[in-house]
Amino acid sequence: MKTCGDRPVPTASRIIKYKTCLIHFSSSFITSVECSARLPELNRHRSCAALLAKRFPFSSVMASYHKPDEKTLQGLRDIANKLRINSVKATCASNSGHPTTCCSAAELMSVLFFHTMRYKATDPRNQCNDRFVLSKGHAAPILYAAWAEAGFVKEADLVNLRKLDSDLEGHPTPKLEFVDVATGSLGQGLGAACGMAYTGKHFDKSSYRVYCMLGDGECSEGAVWEAMAFGSHYNLDNLVAIIDANRLGQSEAAPLKHDMDVYRKRCEAFGWNTYVVDGHDVEELCKALWQAQQVKGKPTMILAKTFKGRGLKGIENMENWHGKPMPKDRAEEAIKDLEALIQNPNKTICPELPKEDTAPADLSPISLPSPPNYKIGDKVATRKAYGVALAKLGQSSQRVVALDADMKNSTFSEMFHKAFPERFVECFIAEQNMVSVAIGCATRDRTVAFASTFAAFLSRAYDHIRMAAVSESNINLAGSHCGVSIGEDGPSQMALEDIAMFRAIPTCTVFYPSDGVSAERSVELAANTKGICFIRITRPELKVIYDPDEKFEVGVAKVVRQSDSDKVTVIGAGVTLHEALAAADQLASEGKSSSWWPGRELHHKRCPGPLFIGCLHRRDKSDLFSPIWTFDSNWAS
Repeated sequence: MKTCGDRPVPTASRIIKYKTCLIHFSSSFITSVECSARLPELNRHRSCAALLAKRFPFSSVMASYHKPDEKTLQGLRDIANKLRINSVKATCASNSGHPTTCCSAAELMSVLFFHTMRYKATDPRNQCNDRFVLSKGHAAPILYAAWAEAGFVKEADLVNLRKLDSDLEGHPTPKLEFVDVATGSLGQGLGAACGMAYTGKHFDKSSYRVYCMLGDGECSEGAVWEAMAFGSHYNLDNLVAIIDANRLGQSEAAPLKHDMDVYRKRCEAFGWNTYVVDGHDVEELCKALWQAQQVKGKPTMILAKTFKGRGLKGIENMENWHGKPMPKDRAEEAIKDLEALIQNPNKTICPELPKEDTAPADLSPISLPSPPNYKIGDKVATRKAYGVALAKLGQSSQRVVALDADMKNSTFSEMFHKAFPERFVECFIAEQNMVSVAIGCATRDRTVAFASTFAAFLSRAYDHIRMAAVSESNINLAGSHCGVSIGEDGPSQMALEDIAMFRAIPTCTVFYPSDGVSAERSVELAANTKGICFIRITRPELKVIYDPDEKFEVGVAKVVRQSDSDKVTVIGAGVTLHEALAAADQLASEGKSSSWWPGRELHHKRCPGPLFIGCLHRRDKSDLFSPIWTFDSNWAS
């Protein structure tokens, strides 16, 4: 650190607070937000501060910031209390929900939705709109209340919260046009927001910004910090995260309670531009969110000190109120108190419209530009064929993007990386975040995302994959090094449960190609199949058994060998397909005929058992012969 006499000179990481301003000096800009006075600290750096102030005049920066007029500020306060009222009413009507966590976020939502964000209230999913992710999904009632205030949701419908025939569920899902990703499994929203911000900055190259609100309790999840590392690594300056630090978790206080300095140090250590604000002061929030828009090269974290149950007498900042609606008599009293705070109940504040600089999504089918270039009998690993096909699809469509978890030279996604580095996202060894980033990239059909790693390591991201299905996402996941065929690496690297894992996911289509031709066609099919797709690829080289022009369909099996004298049906897929062929040859040597099928579970959705019986028919609709033998690669093998 440089010194001025015996005192350290403030650098880009040093912060000096003076009177009502927090001043952050760097080589190119000064940022500021309102905070409490710290005159002793200023005195310690008086001479250094004077030099820096001469170089970076504070007034020149603040000149472009215009404080909202008092009517606007009061309007935002009024909206915050309206949001509280509607959150209390909705949770009372459903006799369940989280009114206290809604109340802590009221000013945050008011300023975001009615002062900062740019969007078309009548078209929530417009591609030009700013994005908002409510990572603390249990605060859904206040999100619904905000969209009612914006005019998209009927206010009368808010009391249908959590009813069986209502889309206003206890946690938000994309059944609602203003929700991009389902949240509620805590810790996952910021990763998806990172994917949206990366897409906006690097793929769409558009001006829309991404905002994500987290709870302080969910910051104990490691996935949050994976996303924090990703956001700063890729300089996502179009991303703003807000932590609603209301101190209280579900059963007790959150670990850091209201130690805002520790929060700040952690966020800054992860490379984020960070502000600490009073989360119930709309003027501070307006200023901090404006300042976040001026910062370049870093994402911004706003640490909002709030109080759970804000505005609810006898409940605010009290424990044991998480997830509990207010009793009717107390709710009525609280609503009257909140209504008394509203000065202009009929004042409307309309959000600013977005810039029209984002093209509509291209939804045209994506095809391989050329057929697989293999001959029957050639040997190729299906993981390599995956990389070849991915690079080919990249030629066909600008929407195709690839992500990997530092395995690109094993999954062969490096082929895409070499061909289209600007559309490749290295997520490093953070599989949970990779899945969430892919989900974010795929929202609003902005991209067709393929994410790859070892199949075994996708198991740690299982809850993110489960939530991808709830999010109605169309991501494609490729898992390599599956089964016991990679025995030399040991069981820690073997994916033995991955097929069962993905088959349990609603909307998921599982592909298990058996050679280079079927692998390339699986990638092509996945790019055009709605819902989550899992492509299971292997390390060993396998003989090509299909002609390059062979046609493949989801849910349709293929008979490779058959005769009128067949006595046994043998089914396999992937590596085990080739073992099944060897078994068929052995049966033939013993004078027993067999039909051989590459298990088309690999191209079928939601198979109810070890194999999908409905596809086990010949093309002439006659049944196959029994007994049926299946070949698998799992713990019992």
